[in-house]
Amino acid sequence: MKAKAALPIVDILTLAATGSEYDCGGVISRTETNDKVGYVDPLLFPVCSILDPVYTFTVSKKQTAAGCADAMNHTIEQYFAADTTLLNDGFCESMLRSLMVNARKCLDNPEDYTARAEMMLCCTYGCNGILSLGNSPSGWPCHGIEHALSAYYDITHGEGLAIITPRWMRHILSEKTIDRFVKYGINVFGIDASLPKQEIAEKAIDATYAFFESIHIPMHLREVGIDESRIDEMAHHIAVNEGLENAYAPLTEQDIKEILTASL
Repeated sequence: MKAKAALPIVDILTLAATGSEYDCGGVISRTETNDKVGYVDPLLFPVCSILDPVYTFTVSKKQTAAGCADAMNHTIEQYFAADTTLLNDGFCESMLRSLMVNARKCLDNPEDYTARAEMMLCCTYGCNGILSLGNSPSGWPCHGIEHALSAYYDITHGEGLAIITPRWMRHILSEKTIDRFVKYGINVFGIDASLPKQEIAEKAIDATYAFFESIHIPMHLREVGIDESRIDEMAHHIAVNEGLENAYAPLTEQDIKEILTASL
């Protein structure tokens, strides 16, 4: 039954990451079935959000980095879509550059007010739909895959996303997607546009991995306590429950298994 009303929500932001202060969604976990299910309802937009960067000064380096990775994924998964607008591409590219610059500043100096403020604003915009207005749906494949990882193993969401993302990128790189990777590489990382397309695309994926690694996110599943013992089970769970056959680059159960295995 569809909800008809909700209690008014007021939030005070203490972590720049998921954008709950300006969206109407959440994730419900059910540990008995290893499920993390998204729930979106316009009734759940906060009636008031208090955003003060000072409240994030004491956020640990681990969670600051994970928050950056989460917001970057919100952006990347809206950027990698079949049909996009030039305006939204620019929003996304600027968001990614800002997140990378300001995350490093926040890690170097946790009380850098300007860096914390800009990172907070990026995270606020990352998941409220603005970045994808006019774009075709993407399917959010990395989130779909990571939800299983953190449901089965209770790992930090942003870290799981950082581990999965470069492997997903490499897996879906093809003649169909290469132009998107080329634009991403040139406009986000400043890769030389005169290079061959394949080289630009591969450098862009390598640069994504290198950034996450540079902010000290563990970049292998084994580092966060996940081995190969439940890869098949998780791949099946994701394929059945996440609808990734409809993603920008459709993923079968075998595709998901290969991405997870490459992430070990």
